[in-house]
Amino acid sequence: MHDAPAKAGRRAAKSGKRAGYGQLLRTPGALSFLLPGFAARQPFAMLTIGIVLLVQHTTGSYGSAGAVAAVTGVSMAVFAPQSGKLADRFGQRAVLVPGVLIHSAAVSLLVVLALAGAPMWALFLAAVPAGASVPQVGPMVRARWAAKLENSPLMPTAAAFESVTDEFTFVVGPVLATALCTGVHPAAGLIAEAALTLFGGLFFAAQRRTQPAHGLMSAASGEPRVSALSIPGVRVLAVAFLGIGSVFGGMQVSLTAFSEEIGNPGANGLLYGIFAAGNMLAGIACGAIAWKIGPRKRLILGYAGLTVAASLLWSAHSVLLLGALGLVVGLCIAPALITGYTIVETLVPASTRTEAFTWLTGAVALGQAAAVTVAGRLADEHGASTGFLVPLVGTALALATLLALRSRLTPRSSRRVAARGIGHRVPVTVD
Repeated sequence: MHDAPAKAGRRAAKSGKRAGYGQLLRTPGALSFLLPGFAARQPFAMLTIGIVLLVQHTTGSYGSAGAVAAVTGVSMAVFAPQSGKLADRFGQRAVLVPGVLIHSAAVSLLVVLALAGAPMWALFLAAVPAGASVPQVGPMVRARWAAKLENSPLMPTAAAFESVTDEFTFVVGPVLATALCTGVHPAAGLIAEAALTLFGGLFFAAQRRTQPAHGLMSAASGEPRVSALSIPGVRVLAVAFLGIGSVFGGMQVSLTAFSEEIGNPGANGLLYGIFAAGNMLAGIACGAIAWKIGPRKRLILGYAGLTVAASLLWSAHSVLLLGALGLVVGLCIAPALITGYTIVETLVPASTRTEAFTWLTGAVALGQAAAVTVAGRLADEHGASTGFLVPLVGTALALATLLALRSRLTPRSSRRVAARGIGHRVPVTVD
């Protein structure tokens, strides 16, 4: 079924050209899951900022708002891989349908409790199911691409396309949530998030023909069933994605606090939109470039650039400068994200793809949760600029881990070729 796009991608690779987005979108059946997938993942970018704005409004504290958002993020990070594992085992629809129903109900409860002035412990309790039930649409879309483009040079293009889609979501989502919370009602952002999750998620779940093989079908193919996290390279990438999450979380809270400090709350959505737009533009470029260096080296170089860019954020004290630095940070995130997703697909067997993708998504959420908590406390006690130290520390620690353990990012195909001593086959380029 995926022979045509695979052949097209190989022809492009032989000619020295990058397999393009046009070829990717002509993959049979792709649009049937891309369009509903885009709608279904939109709420993901609205949840954290929606919680921060609502709880800060009802409690007057960024620290409290960040703590509630952090509980949601930690809960998602813990349960997302289990959701991915269940999807690999029983199919995406079986996980999505009950998940979106639970999520919509949990977010609605959180809104009611916050507006009623409920104690913090009640908000924390409601935040747990709200985070645990976040539908993992992005990893599920990536798993559908991987199933359709098995062994195709189009896979890196698909990873770039997904990063662009994610970042477009992070351009639209926070801006939409902020506009609703500041222009309509403090709870409007979360209400919209719950509604979009419900209807978008059910629409995506209805696309049954494109979901990957699962359960007994995978077992019958002889593919070994292992936990994705048991693979060392996945753990290394999870640490890298924790650092990326620290950038997202630190930026969300610190930009909100900065906008409040200067007396222009509406600037928050604009500044975060510029940051996410940089990420999206870099993603588009990454998908169009015919890379001459391997993915492992690209990941390390991209992450080093991200760390340097993040180190400058704390020094910005104007909207113009902060917007410019946010754009640069955004430009540096996409190469690391895209390359990480490209590498992980080569590290794991097909039977654990969705789980592997959700470990990375969960790592971003966990890093975001920790960053939201720490940056919120720093902003409360020392001002918005200190919150920007969180992305610096998070990316620096993750970069050190990548440098120390980069040898564990060797693709499975390369290991198998080396182990069998097959000299006439060309292994996947690592560096």
